[in-house]
This record gives sequence, C-alpha cells and structure tokens, in this order.
Amino acid sequence: MPSTILIVDDDPHIRQLLVFAFGKAGLETIEAGDGEEALAQVARHTPDLVILDINMPRMDGLEVCRRLRAHSQVPIFFLSSRDDEIDRVLGIELGGDDYVVKPFSPREVLARSMAILRRTAARPPAAEHVGTMRHGLLSLDTESWSARWRAQDVSLTVTEFTILRTLLAMPARIFSRDQIIDRFRGPGFALTDRTVDSHIRNLRRKFADVGGVDIIETRAGIGYRLGGCIGTAPPA
Repeated sequence: MPSTILIVDDDPHIRQLLVFAFGKAGLETIEAGDGEEALAQVARHTPDLVILDINMPRMDGLEVCRRLRAHSQVPIFFLSSRDDEIDRVLGIELGGDDYVVKPFSPREVLARSMAILRRTAARPPAAEHVGTMRHGLLSLDTESWSARWRAQDVSLTVTEFTILRTLLAMPARIFSRDQIIDRFRGPGFALTDRTVDSHIRNLRRKFADVGGVDIIETRAGIGYRLGGCIGTAPPA
C-alpha cells in the first residue's frame, strides 16, 4: 500500500504544492491547516510521515512535535520560515527527522521525504533495554524516559536521553559521532558532528550541575564513551 503523508501548514498554497508533488509520486496525502487539526488527523489516519510547519497560529509545530513524541515515533519533517540554528537544533532535540527552510523546492522535500520513508522501512526493530539501566551513580528509566544522578532527577531532551542510553548500553565501547547518529536515527539523518558535540556539551553541563562531572569521556580523534559515573573528574 502507498505511504500516507500528513502535510501540516497554515498556508493552503504550500499544502497544494506538496499535495501535487507527493501525488505525482504515487503517495497518498492528507492535510491540516493548524496544530490541533494535525493531532486529530494523526489520531484518525496514522500517517507514515508528517510534514510539519514550525510557525503556525494557535499551536506551533514544535508543540505538535512534543505532543506526538509523547506517544508516537512517526517520522517528522519540519518546514521552517527562518534559517535559524535554534529552530533546527530545537526541532531535532524534540525528535524531528529532517528539516528544510522556506522557500523550498517541492522536489527537494519529496526526495528527502522518500529517503526518510526508505530508512524507516529498512530499519530493523531496535532490541533496546526496557526498564532501569545503571552505571555508577547514573540511572536511566527507559520506560519513563527519566534520568537520575544519585537520587536527583536530571531533565533531558529526547536526543540527550537517547545519546546517553546508547553510551550506557555499552559502557566500554567508544562511539564515533556517526555511530551515535546511526544508533538512534538511522543512516543519513540530518544531524551533524557539530550538533552531536552540542548535545554532549549539554549533557555534561546538566550532570555537572548535580555532581556528575565524569558522565562522558572524549577520546580524541575517535568519539565518546560513557564515563566512570562516580562523581570524580577523569585525569587530564
């Protein structure tokens, strides 16, 4: 059966352009003009991909993404009217799969959407640990997506939690940046090395605030691995 694409944008002209492009490629489309309608359409149709505008009235795309990620892993492709790194990083932190900045080519959106659909279809189910994972003073609850250092909660984004879970699953292994991206997004995801480094810095800062100064180690020229998680900084 053809994939179903939900196109969410408050501009009907943009929706028409994308409906036409996806229709020519043999894909089914449904539309939503705002965030609330988008959530209703997802509940009603269970689309294979959501094309989601960030800047919409009533409920913007980032809030729609937050609500979807609470219960769904449907791929999300962001449309942004601002060529702004904050929008990009925030969208990725919330669980977006790709983004494009307006004005855009419908052919580009179609091509990148097809790449997301191929990755999703080819990705085997992840054999992930379910329950509580521990290492030293660090613990992660993979069911509630919560992190703790000693007895203190540490608030993490989806991306930060997934990176830390990846490292914790194999604490002795050193992961390259590409391997970190591939482990939780699939090959070819739009994250860059610089963005991975930014998430690692955020993790270090958040855990250092509660005493976790050894949460992640850097191996120069190779990548990252989980630190000792005992509250003592590694030797320089």
